[in-house]
Amino acid sequence: MIFGKTKIEMQVGIFVFIGMIILAVFVLSIGGFKSWSSGYYLKFNFNFVNGVKVGAPVRYAGVDVGQVKKLNFIYSNGQGTKVQVVGWVKNEVKIPADSTVWVNTLGLLGEKYIEILPGKDHLNYAFNKQIFEGNDPLPMQEVERLVKKTAQDIDDTVLKIKNGEGTIGKLLTDDSIYNEVEGLVIDLKKHPWKLFWKGKE
Repeated sequence: MIFGKTKIEMQVGIFVFIGMIILAVFVLSIGGFKSWSSGYYLKFNFNFVNGVKVGAPVRYAGVDVGQVKKLNFIYSNGQGTKVQVVGWVKNEVKIPADSTVWVNTLGLLGEKYIEILPGKDHLNYAFNKQIFEGNDPLPMQEVERLVKKTAQDIDDTVLKIKNGEGTIGKLLTDDSIYNEVEGLVIDLKKHPWKLFWKGKE
């Protein structure tokens, strides 16, 4: 009787254990766990990363090839503070050592991720823990400042034209220039051969 109870308990234990393994594999697969995949790490140095987070995609030529694993601050004398993004990349992906790296955005205000544009040096590929100097993204404050400056420049140009300043302003507001142009057009209509006539050099 005791043996039968022990056998049932063992069967239930094995069933629960197998169920837990299947659940763990499922959860890790959903989370993009890469422990069973071979890969290597690359380091990308930036002055500004604009909100890149751990787990963000790493893309090579527009294709997801890995993810951001860690963000570190690095301090160097004379160069100030930088952010080092540590990215994991699949082992089968060969990235030329002269590739360009920057922070990109999914959509206008979407998730930030690391984009790698393939280089042309196909004789030298990136190795484990190689460091790339990334191109810093433009902060939104800077974009807003540029938009405001451009709008202000347009307003100033329109105002100058209205005031008759500059070549375009004079053409639109100076009647004498208009009359000269109109007289030239009338003369050419009467004597179209002047378009093809060249004076003596």
